[in-house]
Order: sequence, then C-alpha cells, then structure tokens
Amino acid sequence: MTGAEAQIGPAQEPANAPGRAEIPVEGRLGADAVSGSNGFIAWGARSDVGLVRGHNEDSFLLRTPLFMVSDGMGGHAAGEVASSIAVETVGEQAPGTADDVLLGAAVEAANMAVIQAAEQGIGKPGMGCTVTAVLIEKNKMAVAHVGDSRAYVLRQGTLVRVTHDHSYVEELVDSGQITADEARTHPSRSIITRALGSDPDMYADHFSLEVNDGDRIILCSDGLSSMISDAEIESLAVSSATPQQAADNLVAAALTAGGSDNVTVVVVDVLNDGIADAARRRLLRRASIISGVIVVLAALSVLLAAALVRSEWYLGVNGTTVGLYRGVSGSFLGVPTYELVGTSSVELSDLPSSVQDQLAQGIRVESEEAGREVIDSYHDQINAEKDRAAQIAETARSETSDPSSDADGGEQQ
Repeated sequence: MTGAEAQIGPAQEPANAPGRAEIPVEGRLGADAVSGSNGFIAWGARSDVGLVRGHNEDSFLLRTPLFMVSDGMGGHAAGEVASSIAVETVGEQAPGTADDVLLGAAVEAANMAVIQAAEQGIGKPGMGCTVTAVLIEKNKMAVAHVGDSRAYVLRQGTLVRVTHDHSYVEELVDSGQITADEARTHPSRSIITRALGSDPDMYADHFSLEVNDGDRIILCSDGLSSMISDAEIESLAVSSATPQQAADNLVAAALTAGGSDNVTVVVVDVLNDGIADAARRRLLRRASIISGVIVVLAALSVLLAAALVRSEWYLGVNGTTVGLYRGVSGSFLGVPTYELVGTSSVELSDLPSSVQDQLAQGIRVESEEAGREVIDSYHDQINAEKDRAAQIAETARSETSDPSSDADGGEQQ
C-alpha cells in the first residue's frame, strides 16, 4: 500500500491534544502509519480503510523529499492496483529537485502506466486514481496534482488549500452554485472530471510554492476533505504537536464523522528551509572576501612601504663615526626599517655639536651618491679645520722663538 523510506521518530514526542479523537486509530485493521525526520523536514502519515469500505484503495509515498497521496478508483482489485502503480511510477520518475514541470511529467507518465497495466490485464479495465504529489527542496516546493485529493499549507495558524479539485462539485463551487460545505455532502461529490487511467492525453496541474520554517504541509485523499471541513482540518493541524499526531488526529476526526471512505493523510513539517544557512554562507563568503581584500591591501601596503623605505637614504651615527643608511630610522613590529650601506672615517667628535645632534636624528639625503658627497664634504671641512688649526699653532710657535730688539733703542741718563 505504501512506498516509504523513513526514519523512526523520537522516542518521546510532545503530548497529544486531549479530547480530539473519539475513535482511536492505533491498532486498527487496514491501517498503516509511518513517520520520520531529517535535519530539514519531519513527516508523519496514516492511511485507514474507514468504517464503511471493505478494503483500502489509497496509497501514499514517503520518499524524502518526495511525498504523495493517491486515491484509487474502480473497486476491489482495481483501485488499489491503480494507486500502487501511480505511487511506484512517480517514485521512479520524479526529479531530484523541486522542478514542478518534471514532477508533473512523472504524474503524466504514471497515467500511461495505469492505462497500459489495464490493457495488459493487470487490475481491471476502467481503474484509475488521483495523485497529489509534492517535492520539497529547501524553501521551494513543487506540486503536481490530478483529481480530488488535496494539498494544504498551514502557515502561522492559517490553512490554505493550494490545489484545485478536478471534480463536478468543485465546478459548481467555482460557478457559485453551491458552497464548499455543501459540496462535501452533494450527491454528485464522487464525480471526478480528471484522473489517471482513462485519458492518454491527461495533463497534471503543476506549480511551485515558497515554503518557510514552521510551515506544515498536509496531503490527503477525499476521505478526509469530504468528511470534515477545512476549518476543522485547520484546528486539528494547529493543535497537533508533531506531524504524526496531526495525521492521526485528522484520520480520527474523519472516522468520527462517519468514515465513509478510505482516508489517507500525509503531514510534513518544514524544520529548516535553508534560508538562514544560505544567509550564513553568504555572510561567511562576504567576510572571506573582505578578509582577502584586507590581506591584499595589507600586502600591497607592506610592499609599498618597503619600496618607499628602500628609496630613502640618510646619514646617521655608526658607533663613533658617520654612517650612510638606506631606509627610515626606526623599526616596525620590532624589525629595523633601515640598513647600513656605507661607513666612513669621519669621527663624530670632529664635527660641530649641532651637526652631531642632527646625525643622531638622521639627516635625510636624496641618494647614496648624495650621502657620500656629504661625507666627503665633512672630510674636507675637518681637514680644512685641522690645517687652519695647524697654521695658527705654527704662527704662535714662531712668534715665541724670535729674540726681542727693544733694548737697543733705549736712552742713557
């Protein structure tokens, strides 16, 4: 009856809302329930034969991220065959992404599979089924639909039906001849205007919707929607803590209302639509880009600074003598920003004190050649000063060594 790939749900679930289910659904013959979850969605499903029918013609599919309900038509050994073929075919041909066009094509392929099966003697001639299928990928949901099974979205406590019934009574509702509540009890409510299994040219409605964290998606056969109103479906869906509890409560409500048909409900909760993850990835990517730009700018700044430093020259103190340096006097992060490229024999003590003070701070020069010319000028100045001092000393010595002739010029009394 089902195609399912599911995980077992948590051992401890939130308590179910009391007073909802008058007819218990657990342990009933002809019933099937499956639940599971992953990091993005959680799901629960229940299918029940009902209180009137002798067999269950419904089938459902839970193959994450694909979910489907199919309501068989044609009586015993026919309806369940058609719905099983539809489930199997859609499960095999559904796309891997939320592409509603391809999902609709999978449903149309299932239509041909049901027709061909009847032609080959599988099931019975005239058998058919409805299909409502969704494929959820992050915050996008593809929908494909044929017949009067339904898909709803519960968002922030409000239930919205997103599929349109292909039925005679739905046409009456659309034309304003009857209300939606009247359609549930109308004598012609079982007349389907489009289904799988009869028309090779049948086409599936298909479209895509955006879903978000906290949304609850409900798929059901008309065994639910024909027994209770959308308002009651909304109330039960809002008050149920988990997808499985929601499916159980909805099926129980349909049974309590009379259970005149097979009833199948699949409930899927969107836990993580991927939007926050995508935003986080974009933020990390942006931060990475900004960090990369900062690193590049820092590297360029270092290179530019290094180039600038290497283009600078200055004269400074090298021990007791004058030295020629490339760079800028000082350091960066403990690393000297200069290098000694030339030494000299110019003693600091031979220079004026004002020049010595300037050398202690560093005297900038235009180039290495200009620096060497300044050092040569220091040599020339020092040598000239030494020569001048030597001449003065020599003159002083000469004057001291000559005898005085003043005594011969004296007058005798």
